[in-house]
Amino acid sequence: MKKFKYFTILSAIATFTNCTDGERNLPNIVIIYADDMGYGDLNIQNPDSKIPTPYLDQLASEGIRFTDAHSSSGICSPSRFALLTGTYHWRRQHEIVNSFEKPFFNESDITLPQVLKENGYTTACIGKWHLGWNWEFITEPADVVTVNDIDWSKSISGGPLDRGFDYYFGDGTINFPPYAWIENDRIIEAPTEMMYTDNIGFETMEGSWEFRPGPRVKGWNPYEVLPALTDKTVEWINNHSKEQPFFLYFSLPSPHAPIIPNEEFIGKSDAGGYGDFVYQTDWVIGQVLNAIKENGFEDNTIVIFSSDNGPEAYAFERARNYGHFSMGDLRGLKVDIWEGGHRVPMIIKWPGHIEAGSVSGKLISQIDYMSTLAAITGIKLPEGSAPDSYNFLPTLLGKKYDFPEREVLIHNTYQNRWAVREGDWLYMNTNSGEHRIMPEFFKELRGYTDFETEGLLFNLENDIEQRVNLYSVYPEKVKEMDRLITDYKNQGYLIKE
Repeated sequence: MKKFKYFTILSAIATFTNCTDGERNLPNIVIIYADDMGYGDLNIQNPDSKIPTPYLDQLASEGIRFTDAHSSSGICSPSRFALLTGTYHWRRQHEIVNSFEKPFFNESDITLPQVLKENGYTTACIGKWHLGWNWEFITEPADVVTVNDIDWSKSISGGPLDRGFDYYFGDGTINFPPYAWIENDRIIEAPTEMMYTDNIGFETMEGSWEFRPGPRVKGWNPYEVLPALTDKTVEWINNHSKEQPFFLYFSLPSPHAPIIPNEEFIGKSDAGGYGDFVYQTDWVIGQVLNAIKENGFEDNTIVIFSSDNGPEAYAFERARNYGHFSMGDLRGLKVDIWEGGHRVPMIIKWPGHIEAGSVSGKLISQIDYMSTLAAITGIKLPEGSAPDSYNFLPTLLGKKYDFPEREVLIHNTYQNRWAVREGDWLYMNTNSGEHRIMPEFFKELRGYTDFETEGLLFNLENDIEQRVNLYSVYPEKVKEMDRLITDYKNQGYLIKE
């Protein structure tokens, strides 16, 4: 299972960073990370989609679109940790970081922004963090943290600035307190009142608010969050110098619930409020892409778009009400280890290097970004960093591999259910990939049946919908795949505290 994380460094620098006069012309890197956007929400890869996504479709026409790309987990925080560290989330924990909890990270973790910053990049994170902070409490809070439990004038450690980012701006997590803006390591305006689900003052366009109770700034308007993040991101790009390479991690809070498209986007899709919110998310991405182009960065910028997991539970009713399947033809959704829980849209654009309009069925994980970007930039990753990350640069360039490539991928959300992918084979050590119960009406709508075997085995080449269980047909393959889960879990990548 040993693998190389980067090309020979001299070759990488010379070939991919266009050395001139002894200096590297390092590409800018932008990762745009949607929240809860399903595989079938992207119009270009779902012919039956009821949602226009013109900017993402354009991005795909200018870069490479992956049809077999995956997040590490079926939920938020774990996937973000894996993306930023090149490490399976389950080597640390399975759960999300809840309101006012400690960071997902250990102090010894090495992150993608950290290694880029140490090698000449300006780094910024704008948007949803959801990886925890070291909150200091004046008094030990009860079940719900109140306005008076924290000294809001103090800096907060453990956030983006301690993980390699030079700059941060965001609301932390849109449906978790504190409901306030954070810039770098400080609250901009102190919360003075409490937010509860019955005093929000606005209505959603679909589903419930899903807000956790806690402190908020007076007059906090959730509908202003996405526009504010858009403006801040465009402003940051506009103010950036062409002389300094940058890494921007734009972590969108949408189309995660609460589903709150702004007025000018209502009615832009045929999939209700959620469809309009996806349309707005696409528009936001378009503003960022336009800013990159207008500032002369486009030709030397790698843009990566993906989502942290599959669509949320409202997708079931959406399919019945509007005929839009956010998971596409995949089974399951957010939280599940069915394909719909973690197979996500992914597009990468790199002008002059990636063939425009190409499509790849290569097995790819977001865990692999760290090694791949290290190869592109000629950075040798520190010993012990990105232990689960593979370099897929040859796939981007349409080249053959001359080093080990990813052959196996572990799928997991919570501790009690595991799956492993090898080639076209997918094995689960459980009789169902669901953590969220699929309603009977949806099973009837899709013609799904339940399985009774101890485990599940599918061949995805001709059964992407995971309908035909081959568990009893290939017992030796089952044993082989089950051993793979154990082998990878016991691989020995110990992360020091």
